[in-house]
Amino acid sequence: DVQLQASGGGLVQAGGSLRLSCVASGFTFDDYVIGWFRQAPGKEREGVSCISSSDGSTYSAGSVKGRFTIASDKAKNTVHLQMNSLKPEDTAVYYCAAADRIYSPGYYCRPGYFRDMDYWGKGTLVTVSS
Repeated sequence: DVQLQASGGGLVQAGGSLRLSCVASGFTFDDYVIGWFRQAPGKEREGVSCISSSDGSTYSAGSVKGRFTIASDKAKNTVHLQMNSLKPEDTAVYYCAAADRIYSPGYYCRPGYFRDMDYWGKGTLVTVSS
């Protein structure tokens, strides 16, 4: 069975940092797009950062560009999301997801296209206090 296990969430003050990790099992990262998505209360799920496991290309939403960095460790089937300079508006449940790579990371991370991801892990809560 394909499983994605997200971890690393927590409570942090504004300006602080967190590192989320997503460990995949049941498949290898040979040719997938792995993404981080988030959902705040009352809002639609949105793409944060996505990465192609085959060529390492990435895409990050404008709201996090320059603050968040996505990286993959293929040997460990793990994708990390380093989040720096966190803001209260980053507060959300963060999910990792995977898609059989047909399109670019930018495709899957665009608003509304999270529905095209094939596998989802349980979320991890990130709370940023002001």
